[in-house]
Amino acid sequence: MGTAISLDLADDLPETTLHELAERTFAWLREVDGRFSTYRADSEVCRLDRGELPLAEASADLRAVLERCADLWTGTDGFFDAYATGRLDPSGYVKGWAAQVASDRLVAAGAPNHCVNAGGDVRVRGHSATGDPWRIGVRHPWDPAATCLVLAGTDLAVATSGVYERGHHVVDPRRGAPAVGLRSVTVVGPDLGVADAYATAAVAMGEPGIAWLDGLPAPWRHAVVTEDGRLLHSRALPMTT
Repeated sequence: MGTAISLDLADDLPETTLHELAERTFAWLREVDGRFSTYRADSEVCRLDRGELPLAEASADLRAVLERCADLWTGTDGFFDAYATGRLDPSGYVKGWAAQVASDRLVAAGAPNHCVNAGGDVRVRGHSATGDPWRIGVRHPWDPAATCLVLAGTDLAVATSGVYERGHHVVDPRRGAPAVGLRSVTVVGPDLGVADAYATAAVAMGEPGIAWLDGLPAPWRHAVVTEDGRLLHSRALPMTT
């Protein structure tokens, strides 16, 4: 899906086991890329979008993702829209979902201490190799070599959507034009796929997205950087120095 993915396994397991877990994780993520990539003409998403693949013949994963995207469309008042660009593109949910599934599978396989980083969408469980909570830096939206805040925790899903790498690529589905007003939105919660979608939706809303994020129930938390450089965040955001 056009992004880099890293994996940090912090459990004291045999090296062969760690390598096997890593291979399984990356095999899953390659499978997701082959199925959901909007850059590959032979992916299920592209074939479905072109009408070459009937929905009834699509994989169970694709059908489940589309159902979840429909739920998120309703839950965000239409601002999370897998068709916002005029074609099917569920990437705003899929990247976080794929990393969440990878993390869940690692826990089930006996590796409860890990960090999965899918292009800045991060799922951490347990502790790092030092025994400390994981630290997640959120990139400064104007300086790629700096962070605007650092989060810490032992069970966090952290998704960030912004305009600093790909420009104003998030579309406001109501105007049919690139969204403006928010430079970066980070959402923290228990599920990375949902956090990814919420961050995308808030960017699409523009500044009204701040109030929408404030209205999300616990345990959802957020941080926002506006186009004029203001940093706003939930009081309960797990920040550290």
